[in-house]
Amino acid sequence: MSIESTSLDELMDELTRELRVHFSEVEPIFRQCYPNTLETTTELLEDSEVFVFTGDIPAMWLRDSTAQVRPYLRLARQDASLQSVVRGLIRRQARYILIDPYANAFNREPNSQGHHTDRTSALSPWVWERKYELDSLCYPLQLCKDYWDITQDSSLFDEKLHQMMQRIVEVMCTEQNHSRDSNYFFERLLSNCQSPSDTLPFNGRGTPVNFTGMVWSGFRPSDDACQFGFLIPANMFAIVVLGHLIEFANQFYHDYELVRKARQLRDEIKFGIETYGMVDHPRYGRIFAYETDGFGNYNLMDDANVPSLLSIPYLGYCSADDRVYRNTRAFVLSRDNPYYFQGKFARGIGSPHTPNGFIWPISLIMQGLTTHDKAEQHRLLEMLINTTGGTNYMHESFHPDNPLNYTRSWFAWANSLFGQFVISWLETQTNFQLH
Repeated sequence: MSIESTSLDELMDELTRELRVHFSEVEPIFRQCYPNTLETTTELLEDSEVFVFTGDIPAMWLRDSTAQVRPYLRLARQDASLQSVVRGLIRRQARYILIDPYANAFNREPNSQGHHTDRTSALSPWVWERKYELDSLCYPLQLCKDYWDITQDSSLFDEKLHQMMQRIVEVMCTEQNHSRDSNYFFERLLSNCQSPSDTLPFNGRGTPVNFTGMVWSGFRPSDDACQFGFLIPANMFAIVVLGHLIEFANQFYHDYELVRKARQLRDEIKFGIETYGMVDHPRYGRIFAYETDGFGNYNLMDDANVPSLLSIPYLGYCSADDRVYRNTRAFVLSRDNPYYFQGKFARGIGSPHTPNGFIWPISLIMQGLTTHDKAEQHRLLEMLINTTGGTNYMHESFHPDNPLNYTRSWFAWANSLFGQFVISWLETQTNFQLH
């Protein structure tokens, strides 16, 4: 269902005029990609809630749905229809989290579609997939913050949202000590696994972890199983959004016990990252690990999906000028990262979730959104427009020697994020100012 938005139409006209002047090859791709989520993956429901599915899969991910609409938030200040869409999406996300905070993707109705042969502690007919991913609890809180900062619409903060926040903190606290306190487990039948990363080892409990203060995650934002349970970028994101939750719990709910729990949780996660989440690399110096188990084992890599190590400034954890981030960025954008690939048309970060050697447009966009280097931004934009495989859309991933070979023809998150990058590029490369 296409969502009518006068402000979006006006922005599209203004931006395409600017692009024809400054980078004409970008214009037709931007015109297709930026409105893609609102035009094709957004459904208004009868209860004023909004269902945003991911594209070629008819399910709504908590992560993807947030990322798909965030690039439109800057338009919502004066656009009542966009405000209604974001409000409705947040309320649908709250409904889902209260149904099952361990699920990552949900159905439009309780129809039991999706992965219902998985072995796990509970499966609601609302749930498409029950892979517990820490970032799935973070993204809705970030969307609340984005919406509030833009609109100052306090009507969003009803009792259902309050309950969602309480549930998120409860789950994060439980998963700080996964082996002792959590009942969550997940196994996918071998006959249904696309790869070994579709299931958790050790009877669905994951590899053993030590207590660190950080929050355990079964799966990465790629929906692949974590090698070690403490996913550093997701814990960084948790620190950021817990700050938002503290603000909301104080201002709108006067729930000082929730504030206390969230502050303690945030402090303990921060301690965990600073104590267990960094390593001294012989080539790059002090860097953040991608994962750790708290026993001294580390996974040194980065994945294209966000939250990632590359995206740390985008998440708001630290600035792009932070010394450890700069070191980490140098590592993840090198061949020392096992998922950094290079070919004739592009070089960038891929994922074990997709074929070996394939690069993700999302990682190229994130690289552009986290650098101050205008020349680097321009190169990345050129890579992106030269690797659509003739479709003028972003994809999940592509082969850097043959962009006609790509995965997922309809992936709305990448399309929306590309639009955000183009707007950012215009603002930094030219005198263009979005009003």
